[in-house]
Amino acid sequence: MYRYRRGVNMNGTERRKEILNMIQTSDRVVSATRLAEEFSVSRQVIVQDIALIRAAGFDIISTNRGYILNEPQKPNRIFKVSHTDEQLEDELNTIVDMGGTVLDVFIWHKIYGKISGVLNISSRRKVSDFMDDIRSGRSTPLMKVTGNYHYHTVEAPDEETLDLIEKALINKGYLVADE
Repeated sequence: MYRYRRGVNMNGTERRKEILNMIQTSDRVVSATRLAEEFSVSRQVIVQDIALIRAAGFDIISTNRGYILNEPQKPNRIFKVSHTDEQLEDELNTIVDMGGTVLDVFIWHKIYGKISGVLNISSRRKVSDFMDDIRSGRSTPLMKVTGNYHYHTVEAPDEETLDLIEKALINKGYLVADE
């Protein structure tokens, strides 16, 4: 699933976000050993991270084989999109205004494979915070690597909401037909 080591230059908060994302997106339990290897930390650090993630309100269950998240699954859909830098904020606001949560962004790199980042953007305030980070120059959007093409996993309360989001993205010209 992941083709690169994540632990390099990552602080604890970033690591916990990535751990949570791995557990949320995995279709099977995720072992502490795998997490420790993935993030280049000890299993004890992973156990502490899991405790902090639980304290933040996530119902992570420990099994004899690893960790799973105990939460009802909301429907989600992957949208392939393309837009300019100037349209980035509008794209995200379109999704959250329709009731969606932008879980992640990812691209398919010809050499590295899938490269993804956790977003969890569910409101205009979170869109604004994200845009402040982009405008500050701390980072650039992943879409820059692939000529503006990228994917978002979007979660919503129901399929009807996902359909509305899809129509809105089509109407704005952001949605790309997948070949």
